[in-house]
Amino acid sequence: MKPGSVPGVDVPDDVPDEPEAVELPRCGPLPARLGVTEPGPDESLAVVAAGPAGAARREVLAALLGVPSGMLGVPAGSCLLVRHARVATRAAYVPGYRQPHSYGADQAAAGPALARPPRRVELSLPKPLLRHFAVLDTPDTDVLGAAGGRLLLDAVGRAGALLFVIGADQVFTAAELHLLAEVAQARRPVFFVVTPGVGGWAAAEGVATDGTGVSVPATRSASRAEVPVDPVAVTVEAHRAALLAAVPALAEARWYPVHQAEHPALRRALVGWAADEGLRRASQQPPVLPGAHGRVTVTADPPPVDWADRLDRQTRSCARSIRQHLALELAAIHLRAVQEIVFGVGCAGLPQLLDRELEALSLLATAQQDQAVHEILDEAAARVFGAPLAEGVRRRIVAAVRWGLADHPSARELDRVLLVTSTAGVAGLPGIGAMDALAGHPGAERAEVLPPISIALSGGCWQHWRSPGNDDPNGARSWAQRALREVELELSRDVSRRFDAVRFSLDGVLSDALDHGILLA
Repeated sequence: MKPGSVPGVDVPDDVPDEPEAVELPRCGPLPARLGVTEPGPDESLAVVAAGPAGAARREVLAALLGVPSGMLGVPAGSCLLVRHARVATRAAYVPGYRQPHSYGADQAAAGPALARPPRRVELSLPKPLLRHFAVLDTPDTDVLGAAGGRLLLDAVGRAGALLFVIGADQVFTAAELHLLAEVAQARRPVFFVVTPGVGGWAAAEGVATDGTGVSVPATRSASRAEVPVDPVAVTVEAHRAALLAAVPALAEARWYPVHQAEHPALRRALVGWAADEGLRRASQQPPVLPGAHGRVTVTADPPPVDWADRLDRQTRSCARSIRQHLALELAAIHLRAVQEIVFGVGCAGLPQLLDRELEALSLLATAQQDQAVHEILDEAAARVFGAPLAEGVRRRIVAAVRWGLADHPSARELDRVLLVTSTAGVAGLPGIGAMDALAGHPGAERAEVLPPISIALSGGCWQHWRSPGNDDPNGARSWAQRALREVELELSRDVSRRFDAVRFSLDGVLSDALDHGILLA
Protein backbone atom coordinates (compact mmCIF):
# COMPACT_ATOMS: atom_id res chain seq x y z
CA MET A 1 0.00 0.00 0.00
CA LYS A 2 1.18 3.46 -0.79
CA PRO A 3 1.07 6.06 1.92
CA GLY A 4 -1.72 8.48 1.22
CA SER A 5 -1.75 12.21 1.62
CA VAL A 6 -4.32 11.94 4.40
CA PRO A 7 -2.96 10.55 7.66
CA GLY A 8 -4.08 6.98 8.28
CA VAL A 9 -5.30 6.40 4.71
CA ASP A 10 -3.32 4.16 2.33
CA VAL A 11 -3.55 4.12 -1.45
CA PRO A 12 -3.57 0.76 -3.28
CA ASP A 13 -0.42 -0.10 -5.23
CA ASP A 14 -2.29 -0.46 -8.55
CA VAL A 15 -3.41 3.18 -8.53
CA PRO A 16 -1.05 5.17 -10.79
CA ASP A 17 0.74 8.20 -9.50
CA GLU A 18 -0.84 11.58 -10.23
CA PRO A 19 0.55 13.04 -13.48
CA GLU A 20 2.77 16.05 -13.26
CA ALA A 21 1.02 19.33 -13.81
CA VAL A 22 1.24 20.40 -17.44
CA GLU A 23 1.73 24.08 -18.01
CA LEU A 24 -1.08 25.27 -20.23
CA PRO A 25 -0.26 27.88 -22.86
CA ARG A 26 -1.28 31.33 -21.80
CA CYS A 27 -1.64 34.57 -23.63
CA GLY A 28 1.17 37.02 -23.00
CA PRO A 29 0.67 40.53 -21.58
CA LEU A 30 -1.51 42.71 -23.77
CA PRO A 31 -1.53 46.52 -24.10
CA ALA A 32 -3.63 47.82 -21.21
CA ARG A 33 -4.24 51.23 -22.73
CA LEU A 34 -3.86 53.12 -25.95
CA GLY A 35 -0.82 55.40 -26.01
CA VAL A 36 1.86 56.77 -28.31
CA THR A 37 2.11 54.18 -31.08
CA GLU A 38 5.45 53.35 -32.66
CA PRO A 39 5.42 54.17 -36.39
CA GLY A 40 6.26 51.54 -38.96
CA PRO A 41 8.84 52.13 -41.68
CA ASP A 42 6.05 52.52 -44.27
CA GLU A 43 4.05 55.02 -42.20
CA SER A 44 3.67 58.41 -43.87
CA LEU A 45 5.19 61.45 -42.17
CA ALA A 46 2.69 63.92 -40.76
CA VAL A 47 2.52 66.81 -38.33
CA VAL A 48 -0.41 66.63 -35.89
CA ALA A 49 -1.84 70.04 -34.99
CA ALA A 50 -3.55 70.39 -31.62
CA GLY A 51 -4.47 73.05 -29.09
CA PRO A 52 -7.35 74.71 -27.28
CA ALA A 53 -10.22 76.52 -28.96
CA GLY A 54 -9.70 80.22 -29.58
CA ALA A 55 -5.97 79.95 -30.30
CA ALA A 56 -6.36 80.57 -34.07
CA ARG A 57 -4.95 77.16 -34.93
CA ARG A 58 -6.75 77.07 -38.26
CA GLU A 59 -5.30 80.45 -39.22
CA VAL A 60 -1.79 79.28 -38.33
CA LEU A 61 -2.14 76.19 -40.52
CA ALA A 62 -3.66 78.22 -43.36
CA ALA A 63 -0.71 80.63 -43.31
CA LEU A 64 1.72 77.71 -43.15
CA LEU A 65 0.13 76.07 -46.20
CA GLY A 66 -0.61 79.28 -48.06
CA VAL A 67 -4.39 78.80 -48.36
CA PRO A 68 -7.45 80.68 -47.07
CA SER A 69 -8.43 79.57 -43.58
CA GLY A 70 -11.96 78.80 -44.77
CA MET A 71 -10.64 75.85 -46.77
CA LEU A 72 -9.62 74.11 -43.53
CA GLY A 73 -13.04 74.14 -41.90
CA VAL A 74 -14.56 70.79 -40.90
CA PRO A 75 -17.57 69.75 -38.79
CA ALA A 76 -17.05 69.80 -35.02
CA GLY A 77 -15.33 66.66 -33.78
CA SER A 78 -13.86 65.67 -37.16
CA CYS A 79 -10.20 65.43 -38.09
CA LEU A 80 -8.78 67.19 -41.16
CA LEU A 81 -6.01 65.43 -43.09
CA VAL A 82 -4.22 67.63 -45.63
CA ARG A 83 -2.13 65.78 -48.22
CA HIS A 84 -0.25 66.61 -51.40
CA ALA A 85 -1.82 66.00 -54.80
CA ARG A 86 -1.61 67.53 -58.25
CA VAL A 87 -5.32 68.38 -58.25
CA ALA A 88 -7.14 69.90 -55.28
CA THR A 89 -9.86 67.59 -53.96
CA ARG A 90 -11.82 67.16 -50.74
CA ALA A 91 -13.73 64.17 -49.39
CA ALA A 92 -15.55 63.34 -46.16
CA TYR A 93 -15.26 59.81 -44.72
CA VAL A 94 -18.43 58.99 -42.81
CA PRO A 95 -19.00 55.76 -40.83
CA GLY A 96 -21.84 53.78 -42.31
CA TYR A 97 -20.85 54.44 -45.94
CA ARG A 98 -18.52 52.47 -48.20
CA GLN A 99 -17.60 55.44 -50.39
CA PRO A 100 -16.37 58.91 -49.32
CA HIS A 101 -18.50 61.99 -49.98
CA SER A 102 -16.54 64.20 -52.39
CA TYR A 103 -17.13 67.93 -52.70
CA GLY A 104 -15.28 71.03 -53.88
CA ALA A 105 -11.92 71.94 -52.37
CA ASP A 106 -12.36 75.71 -52.71
CA GLN A 107 -13.31 77.94 -49.82
CA ALA A 108 -16.86 78.57 -51.08
CA ALA A 109 -17.73 74.88 -51.56
CA ALA A 110 -20.54 73.74 -49.29
CA GLY A 111 -20.09 70.41 -47.56
CA PRO A 112 -22.54 67.56 -48.14
CA ALA A 113 -25.59 67.15 -45.91
CA LEU A 114 -24.59 64.25 -43.66
CA ALA A 115 -26.53 62.33 -41.03
CA ARG A 116 -23.49 62.40 -38.72
CA PRO A 117 -20.09 64.14 -38.64
CA PRO A 118 -17.33 62.38 -40.60
CA ARG A 119 -14.46 60.76 -38.75
CA ARG A 120 -12.11 62.61 -41.06
CA VAL A 121 -12.07 64.99 -44.00
CA GLU A 122 -9.23 64.62 -46.50
CA LEU A 123 -8.08 67.73 -48.35
CA SER A 124 -5.55 67.26 -51.16
CA LEU A 125 -3.66 70.35 -52.31
CA PRO A 126 -0.82 71.01 -54.78
CA LYS A 127 1.34 72.73 -52.15
CA PRO A 128 5.13 72.18 -52.05
CA LEU A 129 5.25 71.93 -48.25
CA LEU A 130 2.96 68.90 -48.34
CA ARG A 131 5.57 66.98 -50.33
CA HIS A 132 7.58 66.76 -47.10
CA PHE A 133 4.78 65.81 -44.71
CA ALA A 134 1.01 65.72 -44.34
CA VAL A 135 -0.87 67.84 -41.80
CA LEU A 136 -3.51 66.38 -39.45
CA ASP A 137 -5.65 68.93 -37.63
CA THR A 138 -7.44 67.42 -34.63
CA PRO A 139 -10.45 68.60 -32.57
CA ASP A 140 -9.85 71.20 -29.86
CA THR A 141 -8.22 69.81 -26.74
CA ASP A 142 -11.05 71.30 -24.66
CA VAL A 143 -13.49 68.67 -25.97
CA LEU A 144 -11.22 65.65 -26.45
CA GLY A 145 -11.94 63.93 -23.15
CA ALA A 146 -10.13 60.78 -22.03
CA ALA A 147 -10.76 58.85 -25.25
CA GLY A 148 -9.87 61.77 -27.51
CA GLY A 149 -6.60 62.22 -25.68
CA ARG A 150 -5.66 58.60 -26.35
CA LEU A 151 -6.57 59.00 -30.02
CA LEU A 152 -4.37 62.09 -30.21
CA LEU A 153 -1.43 60.22 -28.68
CA ASP A 154 -1.85 57.38 -31.15
CA ALA A 155 -1.91 59.83 -34.07
CA VAL A 156 1.19 61.69 -32.85
CA GLY A 157 3.06 58.43 -32.41
CA ARG A 158 2.39 57.28 -35.96
CA ALA A 159 2.68 60.72 -37.56
CA GLY A 160 5.93 61.71 -35.87
CA ALA A 161 5.54 65.27 -34.56
CA LEU A 162 3.12 67.53 -32.68
CA LEU A 163 2.40 71.19 -33.45
CA PHE A 164 0.74 72.71 -30.38
CA VAL A 165 -0.92 76.12 -30.83
CA ILE A 166 -1.88 78.19 -27.78
CA GLY A 167 -3.01 81.78 -27.38
CA ALA A 168 -1.14 84.44 -25.44
CA ASP A 169 -4.04 84.81 -23.01
CA GLN A 170 -4.49 81.06 -22.48
CA VAL A 171 -2.89 78.67 -20.03
CA PHE A 172 -2.11 74.96 -20.23
CA THR A 173 -4.79 72.82 -18.64
CA ALA A 174 -4.03 69.71 -16.58
CA ALA A 175 -5.26 67.47 -19.40
CA GLU A 176 -3.03 69.23 -21.94
CA LEU A 177 0.00 68.95 -19.67
CA HIS A 178 -0.69 65.23 -19.25
CA LEU A 179 -0.85 64.76 -23.02
CA LEU A 180 2.36 66.72 -23.54
CA ALA A 181 4.09 64.67 -20.85
CA GLU A 182 3.11 61.46 -22.67
CA VAL A 183 4.44 62.83 -25.95
CA ALA A 184 7.70 63.90 -24.30
CA GLN A 185 8.11 60.47 -22.69
CA ALA A 186 7.78 58.88 -26.13
CA ARG A 187 10.47 61.27 -27.47
CA ARG A 188 8.31 62.82 -30.16
CA PRO A 189 9.28 66.40 -31.13
CA VAL A 190 6.86 69.14 -30.14
CA PHE A 191 6.73 72.54 -31.84
CA PHE A 192 4.92 75.26 -29.87
CA VAL A 193 3.24 78.22 -31.54
CA VAL A 194 1.99 81.15 -29.47
CA THR A 195 -0.62 83.41 -31.09
CA PRO A 196 -1.83 86.86 -29.94
CA GLY A 197 -4.72 86.73 -27.51
CA VAL A 198 -7.91 88.73 -27.64
CA GLY A 199 -6.08 91.74 -26.25
CA GLY A 200 -2.93 91.15 -28.30
CA TRP A 201 0.44 90.54 -26.66
CA ALA A 202 0.46 91.38 -22.95
CA ALA A 203 3.65 91.39 -20.87
CA ALA A 204 3.48 89.50 -17.61
CA GLU A 205 3.42 91.79 -14.61
CA GLY A 206 6.83 92.08 -12.93
CA VAL A 207 8.75 90.49 -15.83
CA ALA A 208 10.90 92.14 -18.47
CA THR A 209 13.53 91.01 -20.95
CA ASP A 210 17.15 91.99 -21.46
CA GLY A 211 16.75 92.41 -25.21
CA THR A 212 17.78 88.84 -26.09
CA GLY A 213 14.44 87.23 -25.36
CA VAL A 214 15.53 85.97 -21.91
CA SER A 215 13.27 87.06 -19.07
CA VAL A 216 14.78 88.87 -16.10
CA PRO A 217 13.23 89.96 -12.79
CA ALA A 218 11.68 93.40 -12.69
CA THR A 219 14.09 94.55 -9.97
CA ARG A 220 17.05 93.76 -12.19
CA SER A 221 15.51 95.39 -15.26
CA ALA A 222 14.66 98.50 -13.27
CA SER A 223 18.34 99.29 -12.98
CA ARG A 224 18.47 99.40 -16.76
CA ALA A 225 16.12 102.20 -17.61
CA GLU A 226 16.91 101.93 -21.29
CA VAL A 227 16.04 98.22 -21.61
CA PRO A 228 12.75 97.92 -23.53
CA VAL A 229 10.13 95.38 -22.54
CA ASP A 230 9.26 92.99 -25.35
CA PRO A 231 5.70 91.73 -24.67
CA VAL A 232 6.03 88.94 -27.26
CA ALA A 233 9.19 87.47 -25.75
CA VAL A 234 7.81 87.85 -22.22
CA THR A 235 4.60 86.04 -23.15
CA VAL A 236 6.45 83.18 -24.82
CA GLU A 237 8.84 82.86 -21.89
CA ALA A 238 5.96 82.83 -19.41
CA HIS A 239 4.25 80.00 -21.30
CA ARG A 240 7.51 78.10 -21.56
CA ALA A 241 8.22 78.46 -17.84
CA ALA A 242 4.72 77.24 -16.97
CA LEU A 243 5.16 74.23 -19.24
CA LEU A 244 8.61 73.26 -17.97
CA ALA A 245 7.44 73.46 -14.37
CA ALA A 246 5.13 70.53 -15.15
CA VAL A 247 6.92 68.81 -18.06
CA PRO A 248 10.68 69.46 -17.76
CA ALA A 249 11.38 66.87 -20.48
CA LEU A 250 10.24 69.43 -23.09
CA ALA A 251 13.11 71.80 -22.35
CA GLU A 252 14.47 71.28 -25.87
CA ALA A 253 11.15 72.01 -27.60
CA ARG A 254 11.18 75.02 -29.90
CA TRP A 255 8.78 77.96 -29.57
CA TYR A 256 7.51 80.23 -32.35
CA PRO A 257 5.52 83.41 -31.68
CA VAL A 258 3.26 84.35 -34.58
CA HIS A 259 3.90 87.97 -35.63
CA GLN A 260 2.59 87.92 -39.18
CA ALA A 261 1.01 85.72 -41.81
CA GLU A 262 4.29 84.11 -42.89
CA HIS A 263 6.07 81.62 -40.63
CA PRO A 264 9.47 81.02 -42.31
CA ALA A 265 11.24 79.82 -39.15
CA LEU A 266 8.50 77.33 -38.32
CA ARG A 267 8.39 76.14 -41.90
CA ARG A 268 12.15 75.55 -41.99
CA ALA A 269 12.05 73.67 -38.67
CA LEU A 270 9.26 71.35 -39.83
CA VAL A 271 10.94 70.62 -43.16
CA GLY A 272 14.21 69.87 -41.37
CA TRP A 273 12.45 67.50 -38.98
CA ALA A 274 10.74 65.72 -41.88
CA ALA A 275 14.05 65.18 -43.67
CA ASP A 276 15.71 63.67 -40.59
CA GLU A 277 12.69 61.56 -39.61
CA GLY A 278 12.26 60.26 -43.15
CA LEU A 279 15.86 59.04 -43.23
CA ARG A 280 15.51 57.46 -39.79
CA ARG A 281 12.40 55.51 -40.76
CA ALA A 282 13.87 54.43 -44.08
CA SER A 283 16.93 53.03 -42.33
CA GLN A 284 14.85 50.92 -39.94
CA GLN A 285 14.12 48.25 -42.54
CA PRO A 286 16.58 46.81 -45.09
CA PRO A 287 15.51 46.64 -48.74
CA VAL A 288 15.33 42.84 -48.56
CA LEU A 289 14.32 41.28 -45.24
CA PRO A 290 16.26 38.26 -43.96
CA GLY A 291 14.43 35.12 -44.99
CA ALA A 292 12.23 36.86 -47.54
CA HIS A 293 13.42 34.43 -50.22
CA GLY A 294 14.83 30.94 -50.27
CA ARG A 295 14.05 27.53 -48.86
CA VAL A 296 12.89 27.25 -45.24
CA THR A 297 13.01 23.70 -43.86
CA VAL A 298 11.26 22.36 -40.80
CA THR A 299 13.20 21.23 -37.74
CA ALA A 300 15.04 17.90 -37.89
CA ASP A 301 13.47 16.93 -34.57
CA PRO A 302 9.71 16.67 -35.12
CA PRO A 303 7.63 18.90 -32.84
CA PRO A 304 5.48 17.30 -30.13
CA VAL A 305 2.45 15.51 -31.46
CA ASP A 306 0.20 17.83 -29.45
CA TRP A 307 1.48 21.02 -31.08
CA ALA A 308 -1.89 21.56 -32.79
CA ASP A 309 -3.74 21.12 -29.48
CA ARG A 310 -1.39 23.58 -27.85
CA LEU A 311 -2.09 26.04 -30.68
CA ASP A 312 -5.82 25.60 -30.09
CA ARG A 313 -5.50 26.20 -26.35
CA GLN A 314 -3.33 29.27 -26.83
CA THR A 315 -5.72 30.90 -29.30
CA ARG A 316 -8.64 30.26 -26.95
CA SER A 317 -6.65 31.73 -24.04
CA CYS A 318 -5.80 34.89 -25.98
CA ALA A 319 -9.37 35.35 -27.16
CA ARG A 320 -10.62 34.98 -23.60
CA SER A 321 -8.09 37.52 -22.25
CA ILE A 322 -9.05 40.09 -24.86
CA ARG A 323 -12.78 39.58 -24.26
CA GLN A 324 -12.32 40.08 -20.54
CA HIS A 325 -10.25 43.23 -20.99
CA LEU A 326 -12.69 44.75 -23.47
CA ALA A 327 -15.57 44.03 -21.09
CA LEU A 328 -13.79 46.07 -18.41
CA GLU A 329 -13.13 48.87 -20.89
CA LEU A 330 -16.79 48.99 -21.89
CA ALA A 331 -17.82 49.16 -18.23
CA ALA A 332 -15.52 52.17 -17.78
CA ILE A 333 -16.97 53.77 -20.93
CA HIS A 334 -20.47 53.33 -19.49
CA LEU A 335 -19.49 55.13 -16.29
CA ARG A 336 -17.97 58.05 -18.21
CA ALA A 337 -21.02 58.25 -20.47
CA VAL A 338 -23.40 58.43 -17.50
CA GLN A 339 -21.30 61.17 -15.89
CA GLU A 340 -21.31 63.21 -19.10
CA ILE A 341 -25.05 62.77 -19.61
CA VAL A 342 -25.79 64.08 -16.11
CA PHE A 343 -23.01 66.60 -15.53
CA GLY A 344 -21.39 67.26 -18.92
CA VAL A 345 -22.41 67.22 -22.57
CA GLY A 346 -25.96 66.04 -21.89
CA CYS A 347 -28.11 64.05 -24.30
CA ALA A 348 -27.21 66.09 -27.39
CA GLY A 349 -23.50 65.46 -26.89
CA LEU A 350 -23.85 61.75 -26.14
CA PRO A 351 -23.37 60.50 -29.74
CA GLN A 352 -20.09 62.38 -30.24
CA LEU A 353 -18.81 61.27 -26.84
CA LEU A 354 -19.72 57.62 -27.36
CA ASP A 355 -18.40 57.56 -30.92
CA ARG A 356 -15.01 58.85 -29.78
CA GLU A 357 -14.93 56.29 -26.97
CA LEU A 358 -15.69 53.46 -29.41
CA GLU A 359 -13.03 54.72 -31.82
CA ALA A 360 -10.43 54.53 -29.06
CA LEU A 361 -11.74 51.10 -28.02
CA SER A 362 -11.40 49.90 -31.63
CA LEU A 363 -7.75 50.93 -31.78
CA LEU A 364 -7.01 49.30 -28.42
CA ALA A 365 -8.77 46.06 -29.39
CA THR A 366 -6.90 45.99 -32.70
CA ALA A 367 -3.56 46.50 -30.95
CA GLN A 368 -4.32 43.70 -28.50
CA GLN A 369 -5.45 41.41 -31.30
CA ASP A 370 -2.33 42.05 -33.38
CA GLN A 371 0.06 41.48 -30.49
CA ALA A 372 -1.68 38.25 -29.46
CA VAL A 373 -1.60 36.92 -33.02
CA HIS A 374 2.11 37.78 -33.24
CA GLU A 375 2.83 35.69 -30.17
CA ILE A 376 0.68 32.79 -31.32
CA LEU A 377 2.29 32.71 -34.75
CA ASP A 378 5.86 33.10 -33.53
CA GLU A 379 5.55 30.41 -30.87
CA ALA A 380 3.82 27.84 -33.09
CA ALA A 381 6.15 28.44 -36.03
CA ALA A 382 9.25 28.26 -33.82
CA ARG A 383 8.19 24.77 -32.69
CA VAL A 384 7.77 23.62 -36.29
CA PHE A 385 10.89 25.25 -37.77
CA GLY A 386 13.07 24.78 -34.69
CA ALA A 387 14.22 28.38 -34.23
CA PRO A 388 12.86 31.91 -33.86
CA LEU A 389 11.65 33.28 -37.17
CA ALA A 390 13.53 35.77 -39.29
CA GLU A 391 11.37 38.75 -40.19
CA GLY A 392 11.16 37.78 -43.84
CA VAL A 393 10.04 34.24 -42.97
CA ARG A 394 7.48 35.56 -40.53
CA ARG A 395 5.97 37.83 -43.19
CA ARG A 396 5.75 34.92 -45.62
CA ILE A 397 3.83 32.93 -43.02
CA VAL A 398 1.59 35.93 -42.28
CA ALA A 399 0.76 36.25 -45.98
CA ALA A 400 -0.05 32.53 -46.18
CA VAL A 401 -2.26 32.68 -43.08
CA ARG A 402 -4.12 35.70 -44.46
CA TRP A 403 -4.69 33.82 -47.69
CA GLY A 404 -5.98 30.83 -45.76
CA LEU A 405 -8.53 32.91 -43.84
CA ALA A 406 -10.71 32.91 -46.96
CA ASP A 407 -11.43 29.20 -46.42
CA HIS A 408 -12.80 29.69 -42.92
CA PRO A 409 -16.61 29.52 -42.60
CA SER A 410 -16.82 32.99 -41.00
CA ALA A 411 -14.30 34.66 -43.34
CA ARG A 412 -16.91 37.05 -44.75
CA GLU A 413 -17.67 38.35 -41.25
CA LEU A 414 -14.11 39.51 -40.55
CA ASP A 415 -14.04 42.51 -42.92
CA ARG A 416 -16.94 44.45 -41.47
CA VAL A 417 -17.84 47.45 -39.37
CA LEU A 418 -19.99 47.25 -36.22
CA LEU A 419 -22.49 50.13 -36.23
CA VAL A 420 -24.50 51.09 -33.15
CA THR A 421 -28.05 51.96 -34.22
CA SER A 422 -30.53 54.43 -32.76
CA THR A 423 -32.43 51.49 -31.21
CA ALA A 424 -29.34 50.48 -29.17
CA GLY A 425 -28.65 47.53 -31.48
CA VAL A 426 -25.53 46.63 -33.44
CA ALA A 427 -25.55 46.13 -37.21
CA GLY A 428 -22.72 44.85 -39.41
CA LEU A 429 -21.58 46.62 -42.58
CA PRO A 430 -19.06 44.59 -44.62
CA GLY A 431 -16.46 45.98 -47.00
CA ILE A 432 -12.96 47.44 -46.99
CA GLY A 433 -14.35 50.88 -47.87
CA ALA A 434 -16.65 50.83 -44.87
CA MET A 435 -13.70 50.05 -42.59
CA ASP A 436 -11.55 52.79 -44.12
CA ALA A 437 -14.22 55.39 -43.37
CA LEU A 438 -13.74 54.81 -39.61
CA ALA A 439 -10.08 55.86 -39.45
CA GLY A 440 -9.51 59.33 -38.04
CA HIS A 441 -5.88 59.11 -39.13
CA PRO A 442 -5.38 56.36 -41.75
CA GLY A 443 -2.01 54.68 -41.57
CA ALA A 444 0.08 52.54 -43.88
CA GLU A 445 -1.36 49.42 -45.46
CA ARG A 446 -1.77 46.77 -42.79
CA ALA A 447 0.64 43.83 -42.86
CA GLU A 448 -1.13 41.98 -40.07
CA VAL A 449 -3.03 38.69 -40.23
CA LEU A 450 -6.44 40.04 -39.24
CA PRO A 451 -8.28 43.18 -40.36
CA PRO A 452 -8.77 45.93 -37.76
CA ILE A 453 -11.67 45.94 -35.31
CA SER A 454 -13.98 48.81 -36.26
CA ILE A 455 -16.89 50.17 -34.20
CA ALA A 456 -18.83 53.42 -34.68
CA LEU A 457 -22.21 55.06 -34.17
CA SER A 458 -24.62 55.31 -37.08
CA GLY A 459 -26.09 58.59 -38.23
CA GLY A 460 -29.44 57.69 -36.69
CA CYS A 461 -27.94 58.09 -33.19
CA TRP A 462 -27.11 61.73 -33.93
CA GLN A 463 -30.55 62.44 -35.36
CA HIS A 464 -32.28 60.81 -32.40
CA TRP A 465 -30.41 62.39 -29.50
CA ARG A 466 -30.05 65.86 -31.01
CA SER A 467 -33.81 66.11 -31.40
CA PRO A 468 -35.24 68.47 -28.75
CA GLY A 469 -38.00 65.99 -27.96
CA ASN A 470 -35.48 63.35 -26.85
CA ASP A 471 -33.73 65.41 -24.18
CA ASP A 472 -34.29 62.74 -21.52
CA PRO A 473 -31.25 61.97 -19.31
CA ASN A 474 -32.84 58.82 -17.87
CA GLY A 475 -33.67 57.56 -21.33
CA ALA A 476 -30.15 58.39 -22.55
CA ARG A 477 -28.58 56.48 -19.67
CA SER A 478 -30.74 53.44 -20.38
CA TRP A 479 -29.97 53.65 -24.11
CA ALA A 480 -26.23 53.90 -23.50
CA GLN A 481 -26.30 50.89 -21.18
CA ARG A 482 -28.19 48.74 -23.69
CA ALA A 483 -26.04 49.89 -26.61
CA LEU A 484 -22.77 49.13 -24.81
CA ARG A 485 -24.11 45.76 -23.72
CA GLU A 486 -24.89 44.89 -27.33
CA VAL A 487 -21.42 46.08 -28.37
CA GLU A 488 -19.88 43.82 -25.73
CA LEU A 489 -21.83 40.78 -26.90
CA GLU A 490 -21.12 41.34 -30.59
CA LEU A 491 -17.48 42.20 -29.95
CA SER A 492 -17.06 39.06 -27.86
CA ARG A 493 -18.42 36.92 -30.69
CA ASP A 494 -16.26 38.76 -33.22
CA VAL A 495 -13.06 38.21 -31.23
CA SER A 496 -13.84 34.51 -30.88
CA ARG A 497 -14.45 34.19 -34.63
CA ARG A 498 -11.23 36.00 -35.44
CA PHE A 499 -8.99 33.82 -33.29
CA ASP A 500 -10.74 30.64 -34.43
CA ALA A 501 -10.02 31.69 -38.01
CA VAL A 502 -6.36 32.33 -37.15
CA ARG A 503 -6.07 28.88 -35.53
CA PHE A 504 -7.72 27.25 -38.54
CA SER A 505 -5.47 28.95 -41.11
CA LEU A 506 -2.20 28.76 -39.15
CA ASP A 507 -2.79 25.06 -38.44
CA GLY A 508 -3.17 24.45 -42.17
CA VAL A 509 -0.01 26.38 -43.10
CA LEU A 510 2.16 24.62 -40.51
CA SER A 511 0.65 21.18 -41.23
CA ASP A 512 1.51 21.59 -44.92
CA ALA A 513 5.06 22.56 -43.94
CA LEU A 514 5.40 19.42 -41.80
CA ASP A 515 3.99 17.20 -44.55
CA HIS A 516 6.37 18.53 -47.21
CA GLY A 517 9.35 19.34 -44.98
CA ILE A 518 9.56 22.95 -46.16
CA LEU A 519 7.56 26.17 -45.92
CA LEU A 520 5.26 26.35 -48.93
CA ALA A 521 4.80 30.13 -48.72
